[in-house]
Amino acid sequence: MSQQATAARTHFEQLTRRGEGGAPAWFALAQACQALNDLPAALAALDQALAAAPDNLQLMLFKGDLLGAAGNAVDAANFYRAALNAAPPAERLPPALREHVARARAACEQYAQQFERRLDGALLEAGIAPQQHSTRFRQSLDLMLGRKEIFLQQPRLYYFPGLPHTQFFERTDLPWLDQVEASTDEIRAELLEVMHDHDAFEPYIKPDPALPVVKRNGLYNNRDWSAFYLWKNGERIEQNAARCPKTLAALAGVPMSQISGRAPTVLFSLMRPGTHIPPHTGIINTRMICHLPLIVPPGCALRVGNETREVRAGKAWAFDDSIEHEAWNRSDETRVILLFEAWRPELTTAERQQVGALLGAIDGSKDWAV
Repeated sequence: MSQQATAARTHFEQLTRRGEGGAPAWFALAQACQALNDLPAALAALDQALAAAPDNLQLMLFKGDLLGAAGNAVDAANFYRAALNAAPPAERLPPALREHVARARAACEQYAQQFERRLDGALLEAGIAPQQHSTRFRQSLDLMLGRKEIFLQQPRLYYFPGLPHTQFFERTDLPWLDQVEASTDEIRAELLEVMHDHDAFEPYIKPDPALPVVKRNGLYNNRDWSAFYLWKNGERIEQNAARCPKTLAALAGVPMSQISGRAPTVLFSLMRPGTHIPPHTGIINTRMICHLPLIVPPGCALRVGNETREVRAGKAWAFDDSIEHEAWNRSDETRVILLFEAWRPELTTAERQQVGALLGAIDGSKDWAV
């Protein structure tokens, strides 16, 4: 520590002992030591300030500055990230702090890029090229580097523990989707016949006297998001099913759950131009929701957790709807998919029977408060 910094520190320690200093005094000392290019002394003084005011945004930002100047990028990024997480929206910050926060954000991005390059180099040295990364390993890198956020299952009614938090399921685990995709043209033909009947589709979210009305972003009782059911809550809708025999035949190999009052559900889901289904979660985590896109204009997508996929006609997928998800149609045309549900592949036959019996008992007991 320089002689000037030592003298200044002695002075501020005296002020602190008399109760006249505290965090502001130590912060001033840290700034003085920085001006004297005495980084160790500046860091030591700033640690005293942070001990007195650990949540102070300005102090956290300054600690990041000092650590960065000392060449400690990892610890600097830690303090910058803590400051960014604690910072209010930019419009509520004083101009000087607003600029400091922006610099911290830019520094974090720079550190992340440097860290990513070092990781890529280390993996290549270990003989692991990017094209060899598994889907899960690639996601783990995205999460560690802050490129994606962690989303977990949050079913509204029933949570079955121990199931992987899988957003989109791997096709190799769902061989029956191939048969569904192979029938796309036949299914679409039946859909087009149904769509000639303008009254065939009903709002997806309809009034239910047994349930309170909740805000649904304008989709309550709205045909912008509507459905044509072949099965609904475990009941086959005979007049509709009779119009789509090839569609139901294509689903013969799907491991659909049979739960009284709840499953299966099979429908054509229609979104009119400009419709946005806001973020939401399903009620259970023991099922997969499956989509077979049939009529797909550009600008249609589905986000599940931290992964967004463009909807493509004839390309089916399955996802966990107990993880936050949303969908949109940003085109000026209608989008229609076939939607159905299936058991998750991780559940044993016995577990499927147990879950089905439990949920069936809940739905069959209207006098229970659930």
